[in-house]
Amino acid sequence: MDVQKLFDLLWDDFNRRLCPSSQVIHELLQQDNALINDHIALRTFACAPIGLEVLAEPFLELGYQEGGDYLFKAKKLVAKHYQHPQPNFPKVFISQLQLEQCSNELQSIVRQLLEQITPQQLAGSDFLHGGRLWDLSFEQYQQLAKESEYAAWVAAHGFGANHFTVSVNHLTQFTEVCEVNTFLQNKQFAINASGGEVKGTPDVLLEQSSTMADKVEVKFIEGTQIVAGGFYEFAKRYKDSHGELYQGFVEASADKIFESTNTNRSH
Repeated sequence: MDVQKLFDLLWDDFNRRLCPSSQVIHELLQQDNALINDHIALRTFACAPIGLEVLAEPFLELGYQEGGDYLFKAKKLVAKHYQHPQPNFPKVFISQLQLEQCSNELQSIVRQLLEQITPQQLAGSDFLHGGRLWDLSFEQYQQLAKESEYAAWVAAHGFGANHFTVSVNHLTQFTEVCEVNTFLQNKQFAINASGGEVKGTPDVLLEQSSTMADKVEVKFIEGTQIVAGGFYEFAKRYKDSHGELYQGFVEASADKIFESTNTNRSH
């Protein structure tokens, strides 16, 4: 497995299962040059056998290195980002829900899900784009969503990229994040307005925006339901004091990007 192959598999899963609109957006934005993927994001629970380090291991084996650490106190999340010495390879942003900070009810549901995982399912890197490794009832999903939209998303979808990110720096037809937003809104795509349609500023060296998550079919024990899936992000990076493009992430902006998958869009 090489880096490109792994990201191809992640993209195929993302496009097929989590965010079918991504292919349309990809084709709308792609001009003469191929789109550059700035980063992907993965979600999990801070619990054996699927903690953040387990998801990071396949990337570390491919030469990725640890970047920054991030805390999202209100959402009870911690995250790390990883980057490759080859600058054109996408960064990887992995977050996890701190279960010990959640209710006993939420912890109990998550334990029931994780008990269904076998060690064989986590061997290699296929699980990263393998979807859900457990059975889940829609009642459990709804219970989780009342406390944590993030927990409900992971429970419903399992493993896979919740978003890919177009590097606005490499686009030929647009130079600003706000231009991408307007273009897509004119094509009837909803943009995440939480914290403003453009999150971040040149002063923090990163501007970001995203679509609201696609609504996708998910199979639950009781039958199929339509729930929030994945979304597409757009990022523009600025040069730091050393003249290098900033490679990290901004907690205040990422906090609002998480809400692209919220079921309650008023938040």
